[in-house]
Amino acid sequence: MNKALKASSNDKIISKLFFRLLPVQILLVGIPSLNGIISSLFASNMLGEDAMTAIGMYAPIVQFITAISNVFLGGSQILCGKYMGGNQVERTQEIFSLNITAVSITAVIASVLMAAAGAFQMTGFMNPDPGVIAMFNRYLIGCAIGLLPMMLGSQLSAFLSLELEGSRSTIATALFVVTNLVLTWLFVGVLHMQAFGLALAASIGYWVYLTVELLYYFSGKSLLKLKMVKFRMPDLSDIILIGFPGATTALYLTIRRFVLNGMITRYVGNAGMSAFTASDTLLAIFWAVPLGMANVCRMLMSVSYGEEDRQSLKDVFKTMVGRCLLIQLAMMVVLILLAVPFTRFFIRDISDPVYQMTATAFRLMPLTMPLGLVCQAWLNYGQVSRKQVLTHSLALIDGMLCPCLAMLALVPAFGMNGIYYALILNGIVTVVYPMIYSAVVNRGIPKTLDRLLMIPDSFGAPEEDRLDISLHSDAEVVNIAEQVQRFCEEKGLEERKAYLSGLFLEEMAGNIVDHGFTKDKKEHSVDVRVVYKDGDVILRLKDDCIPFDPKQRADIADPDDITKNFGIRMVYSMAKDITYQNILGLNVLTIRIP
Repeated sequence: MNKALKASSNDKIISKLFFRLLPVQILLVGIPSLNGIISSLFASNMLGEDAMTAIGMYAPIVQFITAISNVFLGGSQILCGKYMGGNQVERTQEIFSLNITAVSITAVIASVLMAAAGAFQMTGFMNPDPGVIAMFNRYLIGCAIGLLPMMLGSQLSAFLSLELEGSRSTIATALFVVTNLVLTWLFVGVLHMQAFGLALAASIGYWVYLTVELLYYFSGKSLLKLKMVKFRMPDLSDIILIGFPGATTALYLTIRRFVLNGMITRYVGNAGMSAFTASDTLLAIFWAVPLGMANVCRMLMSVSYGEEDRQSLKDVFKTMVGRCLLIQLAMMVVLILLAVPFTRFFIRDISDPVYQMTATAFRLMPLTMPLGLVCQAWLNYGQVSRKQVLTHSLALIDGMLCPCLAMLALVPAFGMNGIYYALILNGIVTVVYPMIYSAVVNRGIPKTLDRLLMIPDSFGAPEEDRLDISLHSDAEVVNIAEQVQRFCEEKGLEERKAYLSGLFLEEMAGNIVDHGFTKDKKEHSVDVRVVYKDGDVILRLKDDCIPFDPKQRADIADPDDITKNFGIRMVYSMAKDITYQNILGLNVLTIRIP
């Protein structure tokens, strides 16, 4: 089959899977943003500028907490994807249990520290205004109550996606929003609990969110279960080592936000902080789109890397910087056009200085989103492929070094606009830097995507030792046995093994086409890969039909019809090893020929 046609077919499968997983991931990323916008709207319209400033002061703290959570989430997700791609279910289970335990302990410790800081008024260094600090301390205590469910909920959401239970997270998100809105109105509008009421409403919402997710794991239906297994300390080290590079951006963002807050306080004042908080909290909802895309990218890349599937790895990257980038550019234009209506959500008085600063933010800040999407694609790829120098250096440049230096240079001259100019400049730098890095590694301008991504030649089976075929109909299945047999004979395999390879693949591919393609009216394809490795032949079939384990049919023997399921039972009785998994909605069947 033509190589370009094969790549196109695989790209379609990846693209369909990508956008099927995307809506849930956007919702998951957007939960803290939904909390921020609810708090900001009530604070700006009921509590005033001090409350908005207090919420803005909390931003770097929640970014730091998110960074810690992302270390566990990123590392665990990549390891689980790798083990799932390698058909190691038990190892996936162990990583899940270790993740949940470690995050729970970390969240409890952080909650106690946060509550103590607020209760004992240890935050005076963050703002010189006593009224703002008093408001901030009460807000901090309320947030501490919801820290455990917030961190644990984000972890469980990722694992629910791996089990194709994203709809449960959608329900949990809806209940979180409703709970937060109702309780915020009650605590702030009726009971006048001020900043503490804002935070307490969100915290209770997080507990509702976590409860909905936990019900699935307590039901006994989940593939992954929390077990008190003997944890391997090297696993915890791997989680942190793998997760840390991707999370360093959030750590650097914490430092960046402290610098940003300091620059605004010094050169603009509380009015500038109020304006930035308003724009930042509302745009955070829309940032959930590129960040949700990044989460899906990381999941699919980790599975592709575990399978050593070079083509799928490239297709995921192309989806991010192709189709996803076009979506992000369109959204950027819409956001800029809505600058004035968005501003009026928070400030209605056109003569108020905060109004103009907020409107300018809504016009300029969306420009950073497409740039940030490309940066996230590179960060996720570097994290999954263990390109530590690229990942660490890009995280440092994007998260702290470039924006902080730019703000220090521009804010004294341009005031609040200097903040916005600095962030746009940072986005441009982070798009250009990975390409420069790749050119340095390749010692020249890379001319193919393989070279641009710096994929090692040793990654996956060499092209001459693998055969890739895409099937779309019964007619194409007929010729597959001959193609596979010829490929095996060219590798010098004995006639029997070459014949069995073609026979087994024709039988299993035909079964998928006959039973999977007819279950719905959607277009489907089977991605077939034949690999010669260490004297063995490995057959891998991947399809996007409904979940189906062929072993279930192989185990069914009808005494009245000995020919029923004969082909599948023959394959299972003669193959050296057969494994089946449903990974992120794709059926993956791997057969090793003896």
